[in-house]
Amino acid sequence: MKKTLMDLTKDDWNTMFPVELLDHDPNWKHVFASEKGQILEKIGSDKILRIEHFGSSSIPNIKAKPYIDLLIEIPDSLLFDEGLIEQFNSLGYTHFKVPERDGIDAYMSFGKGYRLDGVKEQIFHIHMCPKNNVMWQQINFRDYLIANEERARAYENLKIALANTYRNDRGAYVLGKTEFIKETLKLITLNNQN
Repeated sequence: MKKTLMDLTKDDWNTMFPVELLDHDPNWKHVFASEKGQILEKIGSDKILRIEHFGSSSIPNIKAKPYIDLLIEIPDSLLFDEGLIEQFNSLGYTHFKVPERDGIDAYMSFGKGYRLDGVKEQIFHIHMCPKNNVMWQQINFRDYLIANEERARAYENLKIALANTYRNDRGAYVLGKTEFIKETLKLITLNNQN
């Protein structure tokens, strides 16, 4: 039987898809725009209320994994909707449910471009949730780093150190960024209060 993404163990993911950072590619914004257009054309703006490019590939001039992260707003009623999940499956996406954790409500996640045969494709990650999900704070984080080059450079340096240490431990790499992100979100809140 052929192995699928759902069959992969944590070790499989870490070995097959190690953490690799590349210099920023200005073309990433065009790759995002193209994918956004395909999603809106296939799914429709009645279900898809907003699509944002976030994550490091959306921040100019810093190294990033060459993945395009999309944050998609949907109505509350479509969270975990099987019909919507099937529509994304037809676009080549695999659905992963992200459980509730650390004050973040559960949401839908999708991946595309992960090839088990070793062929490199553009990888897309979708995080899909209603607008009241704390995931939407990632847009504030993105905008703050775009506007504050020094903070963006500090984030890049942290990511490089983590990637060097945790090349084959994606979970540890992600967790290693958590405190920096929380600190940045606090800075944003303080700036908004002044």
